[in-house]
Amino acid sequence: MDETSDEPPTSAVILDSSHFSHVIFNDVEKFYVPGGDVTCRYTLTHNIVPRGKDWVGIFRVGWKTTREYYTFMWAPRPSDVHGDSAVQQEIQFKAYYLPKDDEYYQFCYIDQDGTIRGASVPFQFRAETEDDILVVTTQGEVEEIELQNKNLLKENKKLQANCESLQKQNTDLQEDLKKTQELQNVLESLRSSTEKLELELSSLKKENKHLKELNECREAELHQFKEQIQNVTSEKERLETKLKTALDHVDQLQSQLLSYEKEIEDLVHSNRDKTKQCESLKEENNQLCMTITQEEEQKKQLKNCLEHLKGAEANLTLRLQNEQRQNSDLMKELEEQKRLFQTLQAKKKESDEENQKLRKEKDSFLRRLSHPRDVSSSVSQAQAFVPAPEDFVFGNPYHAAGANQEARATGIDSIRKCPICNDIFPDDIETRDYEAHVQSHLLECPVCNEAFEKSNQQVFDDHMLCHSLE
Repeated sequence: MDETSDEPPTSAVILDSSHFSHVIFNDVEKFYVPGGDVTCRYTLTHNIVPRGKDWVGIFRVGWKTTREYYTFMWAPRPSDVHGDSAVQQEIQFKAYYLPKDDEYYQFCYIDQDGTIRGASVPFQFRAETEDDILVVTTQGEVEEIELQNKNLLKENKKLQANCESLQKQNTDLQEDLKKTQELQNVLESLRSSTEKLELELSSLKKENKHLKELNECREAELHQFKEQIQNVTSEKERLETKLKTALDHVDQLQSQLLSYEKEIEDLVHSNRDKTKQCESLKEENNQLCMTITQEEEQKKQLKNCLEHLKGAEANLTLRLQNEQRQNSDLMKELEEQKRLFQTLQAKKKESDEENQKLRKEKDSFLRRLSHPRDVSSSVSQAQAFVPAPEDFVFGNPYHAAGANQEARATGIDSIRKCPICNDIFPDDIETRDYEAHVQSHLLECPVCNEAFEKSNQQVFDDHMLCHSLE
């Protein structure tokens, strides 16, 4: 038997019914002699279209599924197939593939979908006996055989009815099979969509993990900002106490300065009176000299008087020198008081700037924590309340030209002095050089143009940090 190594298409479904009438097996013997080849003949009706994987198998009677075949042969495809005509086919099973027992077997035609399309009557594989050659029966046995034939005809009719019902069931099973295949297609599409959803879920999990890490970083930054706010608040309180003490000290110095200014005015008035006296004495001295030159002839007579006048002049000169020394001492003291006054003004301005800066930083931090969207408006409002130079209590110490003019108006010599390093510049120095020198000691904020001393680098860094937090 030309049986290939490929397994035939079968089905594990229990087949209670199938299209047994689509293939009709012809000339099936009741038994076949063991050791010989068996030729299987069958007819393909118009209800079946033969395909390349159709096969014919030998099954032991009592089988349930197409997997329980004993042996099989591939069904040959007919060369000429007409739609309405039946086609006769035959297959030869080799003897060494056939069963060796005396059980009942039958031929079955199975298409490539594993569906039974035809089945033969049962037969056996046993040797031929004499009883099979010559049978002698009596009249009673004949009647009994006829009765058995009638019973077999009835059973055959029942089998045909059962076959029709099985065909209907097979139709229903095929419809169910189609539905099952549709459900399998739907299941495959669901599986593919499930795989896509699982991939999306994994990506979402990764993104969620990344967002959690970002949230932890933000919480750490917020905690750090809170600590910085606490530090700035404590520093603000310390500076407020320091500012309060500095303001008290400035008030005391201001009162002292007022008293010093009154004393300076009195000294200036007295100096003016003494200057007038000196001028009058010089005029008198000139007149005396002219009189001496004109009256040289009376020199001898007036020698005693001239000596007396010389002694008076020497006394006046000594007195004038003493008064000039006193005036110089007063001027030095005035310069020291002015230097002290400018130092106090610079300290007060620095304290005001630090206090105002701390207030700005506090307001910006509090507004940022409460209303993050109003940070830019709060910064602009804070900048709007920065006092103008003319609003300072002691004036703007950087406007040196105005201070010099005021000093000239009051009759005091103009002195240009750096309010930071206390360097003194001559009166004829240009204003841009003086301002460039003062600007070299300052750090200017590129955002709000607020100026800070270079010695207060930490304050400037904190101020820039406030802008970065905005």
